[in-house]
Amino acid sequence: MFTFLHAADIHLDSPLHGLQRYEGAPVDEIRHATRRALENLVDLALQRAAAFVLVAGDLYDGDWREFRTGLFFVKQMARLREAGVRVFIVAGNHDAANRMTRQLPLPDNVHVLSADRPETVTLDDPPVAIHGQSFARAAVRENLAAAYPRRVSGLFNVGLLHTCAEGREGHEPYAPCSLDDLRSKHYDYWALGHVHRRETLQAETPAVFPGNLQGRHARESGPKGCMVVTVDEHWAAQARFQALDVFRWSICRVDVAGLEGRDEVLDRVQAELATAAASSDDRPLAARVLLVGPCPAHRQLAAEPHRLTNDIRALAQTVTGVDLWVEKVIDQTTPKQQPPPAAEGPIGELARYVAELKSDPEQLRQLAGQLSDLAAKLPPELDEGPEALRLGDPESLRGMIDQVHELLLHRLLGPEKG
Repeated sequence: MFTFLHAADIHLDSPLHGLQRYEGAPVDEIRHATRRALENLVDLALQRAAAFVLVAGDLYDGDWREFRTGLFFVKQMARLREAGVRVFIVAGNHDAANRMTRQLPLPDNVHVLSADRPETVTLDDPPVAIHGQSFARAAVRENLAAAYPRRVSGLFNVGLLHTCAEGREGHEPYAPCSLDDLRSKHYDYWALGHVHRRETLQAETPAVFPGNLQGRHARESGPKGCMVVTVDEHWAAQARFQALDVFRWSICRVDVAGLEGRDEVLDRVQAELATAAASSDDRPLAARVLLVGPCPAHRQLAAEPHRLTNDIRALAQTVTGVDLWVEKVIDQTTPKQQPPPAAEGPIGELARYVAELKSDPEQLRQLAGQLSDLAAKLPPELDEGPEALRLGDPESLRGMIDQVHELLLHRLLGPEKG
């Protein structure tokens, strides 16, 4: 009967967060990725002759840094206007009404739903009622869905909502609601946003988070895109995911348990990187490599973390078939044999001191305070991006203490024997 697209969390022109300082980082690809993904969304709407497009919040990443962000969006919406495709948007926490100081006139095919109260827009062709409410401010703690109106009889009803829903860890609890809240409205489709991981809350009369349109860092890994929703003559909706990202992120977990030396570890990493590249759908790929498992090679790896990262980045250049960049290497390996804290001599004394320091929050806070003067003298770039030192953060120091401990053990004991 008709088709529409459901997207969310576009975060147009989202900043790079310090990636410029990494050797070999594909800065231009990442900088322009959200724009190119939006272009892909518009292309898809035109190819599928979509009746309309829904954006469930966070079109922007906050107030525009420059008007070019808004002008680019207007240009893309004008392409849809020429084809008669309407666009309906609710503002989310990142583009709430009180955060946006810059405004541009929007084409008349674009409608941003009210932030004052739930609004319903009805269409004749196709016969649809779209219900939604924008965020008036960034931190909306009340249940917006509870005030949404009941379905309009004789129309296909869509709820457009930016929400954390219930039980979504890692997301601010904005506009919280339960699945029962959504079901109580008896809508035919719930177009949700805010959660960046794709998730279907229920398949029958779908309630769907499409995830964000384009991954921006390693925590947003895997395919990203929108939902293509087809509605049949009985008004049954089927939602199918369509990847629209132009640059993909991957968490590459490499189990190196039992490996004896550095070369064996690198061979294992190369194989895992090749597997990740093969599943990237021919898109440029940024990988975060996570090394795990107890192994004799642990102390050798821990002693030279920068060399390890550079070796793995060099390996990535040998993987054929896709542009591949290693964003970060995290070594979570452990020694095959750990010196017991009760051991005699300096090794045991060191182990006991490290265990005591890590388990005492007050000592960690004192250490962070002692390092604050040093942190203030560091170049700003060392306090940015995913590898920032964060000397004033007790939890970050806890991880650094482990690294220092392993470095000292390597110097004192030499490489671990298998």
